[in-house]
Amino acid sequence: MLVCDKPIEIDKKQVCHYMGYEGDYKLSARISSLVDEYVENAYHLIDPFYSYVIRDIELIQGSIIIVEDSIIFESKIIARLLKQCCKVAVLLATIGQHLEETVAQLLQDGLMLQATVLDAIGTDAVEKVTDLAQDRIAEVADAQELVISQRFSPGYCDWDLEQQKMIFKAVNSDVVGIHLTDGCLMIPQKSISGIIGLGHSSSNVENYNPCKVCRKRDCLGRR
Repeated sequence: MLVCDKPIEIDKKQVCHYMGYEGDYKLSARISSLVDEYVENAYHLIDPFYSYVIRDIELIQGSIIIVEDSIIFESKIIARLLKQCCKVAVLLATIGQHLEETVAQLLQDGLMLQATVLDAIGTDAVEKVTDLAQDRIAEVADAQELVISQRFSPGYCDWDLEQQKMIFKAVNSDVVGIHLTDGCLMIPQKSISGIIGLGHSSSNVENYNPCKVCRKRDCLGRR
């Protein structure tokens, strides 16, 4: 399924966060004006698409998860999540390549600050597209009297980046125009892959968070 029927709204506060500004840090008038200008003009560079499939979980043994259509995931963290689920949604989301091509051109022209601002906008934009995918999956789950988990992506916790191959096996990446390199990186770079578990409300799957018991306090993906 491919859906891109809702507009995204870029969040200036999040853009500043991706630029490295935290908490109550006050932007200079110049930076604030530049972010406003680039946010306003970035939408024509964004082609938001996402695609997902929902599949039955067939077997979980140790760290191995076998999903309908011969999809095999391997991760202790993901296995603990999906043990509480009956289905799993596998998704891909992107904003296309135009924005990152413009970032590259800005860098080539020596406009480092402008490139940084636009890159941060792209990061927020693809997160927003993925949020739309998650909202849609939540609607589908609710219609089946199921609830959803947080989303997880290969490369986080103990889930090896090589597992991108299984994500791409499950979802038709050509539909959204995302390609996987030999090193399992996505092109366009402003793309997100991942899974979301679907389970019954009694499973408490929506509250599953491995970060609560993880001792790695400096993890950038900590929730």
